[in-house]
Amino acid sequence: MDPILIKTTQFFLSLSLLIVLHELGHFIPAKLFKTRVEKFYLFFDIKFSLFKKKIGETVYGIGWLPLGGYVKIAGMIDESMDTDAMKSAPKEWEFRSKPTWQRLIIMIGGVSVNFILAFIIYVGLAYAYGEQYIRADSLKDGVAVTEKELGDKIGIRTGDKILAVDGNPVREFGSILMEIVNGNTITIERDGQTIENQMPVDFISTLIDDTDKIRFISFRQPFVIAEVPEDSPNRDTGFEELDEVVAVNGQKVEYRDQIMPILENNKGGTIDLTIKRADGSSKELEAKVDEDGMLGLAIGGLTLEDYAKRGLFKIETKKYTFLESIPAGVNKGVSTVSGYLKQLKKIFNPDTGAYKGVGGFAAIGGLFPDVWDWQVFWNTTAFLSIMLAVLNLLPIPALDGGHVMFLLYEMVTGRTPSDKFLEYAQMIGFFLLLALVLFANGNDLYRWLTDK
Repeated sequence: MDPILIKTTQFFLSLSLLIVLHELGHFIPAKLFKTRVEKFYLFFDIKFSLFKKKIGETVYGIGWLPLGGYVKIAGMIDESMDTDAMKSAPKEWEFRSKPTWQRLIIMIGGVSVNFILAFIIYVGLAYAYGEQYIRADSLKDGVAVTEKELGDKIGIRTGDKILAVDGNPVREFGSILMEIVNGNTITIERDGQTIENQMPVDFISTLIDDTDKIRFISFRQPFVIAEVPEDSPNRDTGFEELDEVVAVNGQKVEYRDQIMPILENNKGGTIDLTIKRADGSSKELEAKVDEDGMLGLAIGGLTLEDYAKRGLFKIETKKYTFLESIPAGVNKGVSTVSGYLKQLKKIFNPDTGAYKGVGGFAAIGGLFPDVWDWQVFWNTTAFLSIMLAVLNLLPIPALDGGHVMFLLYEMVTGRTPSDKFLEYAQMIGFFLLLALVLFANGNDLYRWLTDK
């Protein structure tokens, strides 16, 4: 199957699931409180529907515009902007006739379902797959900084050990980059000394401006040859697959980052290499260095397990029983919510430049892999569910959070905002959301054009 089709299928499957369950979160309490629900729609049905069927008092359907979904609850000013019914006297089955606490439960039902869904998925993933990660504190000789300029900006050098971000110990090496992006301070160990560096406010902006360099931190890797390409200047030098460079010009080396500066200093020349073969034997070779300071070899060929066997780091593997998977999944959910809230805080601070990274449908679709992987699919769906819940709680009219804000005002003051006020607020909220959608998808388009 075509990779783009696989990505698109996963995106729409996940999006449809999240929308339907979110709207069910409103629909079920509305029905429990005997509130009439006139429509239940996946996607928006402006002018026409792809499918619709009336069952009882509710029309169920699928719209053509995949920007979300909605339930139209009688006696409520919502995204449908149908205010005609509000001109008549309230009916007992309308939203506006229900006690405030019932209306509040109906409004928070959607985000509640999204949070619950995410936690259930994380519990299921913990039970089905367990956990496997590189222990951040087990890296033998610290990290490799592949982009010196970015490393200098936050005060990290090759060989440093990253201990904590914002005072919280870093557990998983794979989460280091995201924790740095969301953090304000970073604690490292260098030559036996502990150093705490302040993160530049605009560091996220720096990463967004050059996404090719965004993964500038990795674990230190030996120089192992995965392949000798046909167009390599060293095609006939005598290299074999899984050869490892252990010395350059008589100088012992252990990692790739130790070799690169030597190559840089010998551009257009030759160097003497000591090679350790896969069978344990050694070989001396004279290699050509091109004008870019490269040997023209594909590096890699080792798995994470191979690196772990060499003692470069330790891989932590955990399997959970069903009961053990519950706290593990809950902890994963809590940390994901916390991380996303930190991202939002950075986005709403113009000084960080994080707003430039806000993405629309293309960015969300890009979260899914181009091969079908159920573990990745469900993990991405759980994250999107949390994202949908958090964004919907923002106190913007037209979002659930806006309705909740007005209901809390009513509960505290005992005064109900007028229908006309709610109508204007809904219109303002709609235009704010439209502007956000245009901005996010405009960012996607800009990135696509500038990557060409």
